[in-house]
Amino acid sequence: MNFQNPEILWLLVVVPLLAIYHIFIGRRRATLTVSTIPNKRAPRSLRYWLRPLPMVLRLAAISLFIIALARPVEEHYESETTIEGIDIVLAMDISGSMLAQDFKPDRLEASKAIAAEFVADREGDRISVVAFAGEAFTQCPLTSDRGAVQTSLSRLRSGVVNDGTAIGNGLATALNRLRESGAKSKVVVLVTDGVNNSGQISPRMAADIACDLGIKVYTIGVGRRGQAPMPVMDPFGNVMLAMMEVEIDEDVLREVAKITGGRYFRAENAEALTKIYEEIDQMEKSKVEVTDYVSYEELFLGWLLWGLILLIAELLLSKIVLHRLV
Repeated sequence: MNFQNPEILWLLVVVPLLAIYHIFIGRRRATLTVSTIPNKRAPRSLRYWLRPLPMVLRLAAISLFIIALARPVEEHYESETTIEGIDIVLAMDISGSMLAQDFKPDRLEASKAIAAEFVADREGDRISVVAFAGEAFTQCPLTSDRGAVQTSLSRLRSGVVNDGTAIGNGLATALNRLRESGAKSKVVVLVTDGVNNSGQISPRMAADIACDLGIKVYTIGVGRRGQAPMPVMDPFGNVMLAMMEVEIDEDVLREVAKITGGRYFRAENAEALTKIYEEIDQMEKSKVEVTDYVSYEELFLGWLLWGLILLIAELLLSKIVLHRLV
């Protein structure tokens, strides 16, 4: 409880002064001596012991009136949090080359795990997952359910569609998920390890569309430079590892990022990929607004009513129970 006019509480100093004044004046009042009972006081009845009560009630009523004048209030605090989230599409390459084992256990599994960690920290955002190889498809529509997005990422597999690397189609599918989004900030994070060699839409055309839609694209090239161990099948149907050249069309990925206002990153190991996602996480922050509200409930009426009750009790006690002739 707080007071709107706390300075008025200084008037409470008057209450003990009035009490002291009453005590000293009371001592000077005349006493009545009964002549038939010399040198003895009259018996002390209930009325005798109730004599101080009217003044106590009056002083208590004055105290309550002063507190009421100080306007006691009860403060109620409320806060309203508004999160202006970002719509994000994770476009993941699931082509056969993503099974290369320069990442542990391979590029695809490492990319999925690190993307899932990124999703876990994106509270308030809507996220979608698009997968592409020779074709592109939506694995998870835009949703704020981070658990559903992480589950969709975990279910990505290589070989479910025709092999190849259709970067343009993958990006176009991601843009289609964001085309009707009402979010002020829309982002695509495109992860690939190859060169565009499939699809009907070129990466440059998809980038121009993203620019027109106001969608920023971050591109990530996954894979170390030089050669990487790739699982291949020998003539006898056995799977073995063979060193294969790593080919990433970095020029195209840089151009896509530049056209859309994003950035291109190269991840040669899982640690670098983790840092890239952390950097994107810092660059693309949701806008959070917290508005605090304070409401006041006036309490003076209760104090005023109790003061009136005590004042009426004092008057009744003085005029009826303790009525004096003088």
